[in-house]
Amino acid sequence: MNGIKVRFWGTRGSVPTALTANEMLEKLARALLAASGKNFDTIEKARDFAQRLPFAVGGTFGGNSSCVELISDGTPKVLLDMGSGGRHAGIDALRQLAGKPGEFHIFMSHLHWDHIMGFPFFTPAYLSGQHIYIYGCHAEIEQAFRLQQSAPCFPVDLSRMGARIEFVRLETGRVYEVAGYQVVAKLQSHGGDSYGYRFERNGQSVVYSTDSEHKLDDLTETMGFVEFFRNADLVIFDAMYSMADAISIKEDWGHSSNVVGVELCQMAAAKHLVLFHHEPAHDDAMIETLWRESQRLEEITREGHRVEVTAAYDGLEIVV
Repeated sequence: MNGIKVRFWGTRGSVPTALTANEMLEKLARALLAASGKNFDTIEKARDFAQRLPFAVGGTFGGNSSCVELISDGTPKVLLDMGSGGRHAGIDALRQLAGKPGEFHIFMSHLHWDHIMGFPFFTPAYLSGQHIYIYGCHAEIEQAFRLQQSAPCFPVDLSRMGARIEFVRLETGRVYEVAGYQVVAKLQSHGGDSYGYRFERNGQSVVYSTDSEHKLDDLTETMGFVEFFRNADLVIFDAMYSMADAISIKEDWGHSSNVVGVELCQMAAAKHLVLFHHEPAHDDAMIETLWRESQRLEEITREGHRVEVTAAYDGLEIVV
């Protein structure tokens, strides 16, 4: 694979959010209603019908907090954030390694709990022979990881993990060569600071920009992010709020909206916008509504260049 495959293991913001029994029942009821009068005599026909249902009925955006994987031929494992989705990423990695030693490069946007909570359940960290690098721009990065596994918060101290774990401090604006990628970090507006990353390899580029509030009232700051996103093949963007919430009751809460994501990607001529870090109070129907509204907004405000818009879900894979 010459390109970069982006796999989403966790896409929720703030806290993992599971489907409730009532929400599952509602999906089943809506699916049955849509299937009224139809006859499926094979599982393949039923599955084909289910795949054509609205995503909020036939699927789910998932409930794990932030974790994204970058995959390219000949490169070690690269993970972006270690939310609860990191548990699944670790299980999958060990399946692929099949008992062999592995190398993991984990880039942290920031140190809030929803972005580090998966590491105590990241199985490769418990196995000798595995080598884990954890990168970030915060001075407290190692302290944060050790603190969440110290008594009485967790039964296994970080020092008792079997893998070799190294913490690497990065500087913003500096280009690093890591795991086959050129990587640069950028400071973002968020409580306690967060950092976005731009990854480039073989002419393809992926921007990971979560937990960042963009108000667009500071031209210099806005243009700085436009350049950071410039011509990116994929921009993973914090679209936690609707525009109405972002400029009213949730202003200064450190997150952005779907509308701002579309605007910035249009200005930057980015190719593909992925809405990410979904609000835990939003159910699948609400997330799908915001997604469809974002697609429509991009269409009616487009000036020549088209930006594809997707809403991230646990299990989504995109190749750029």
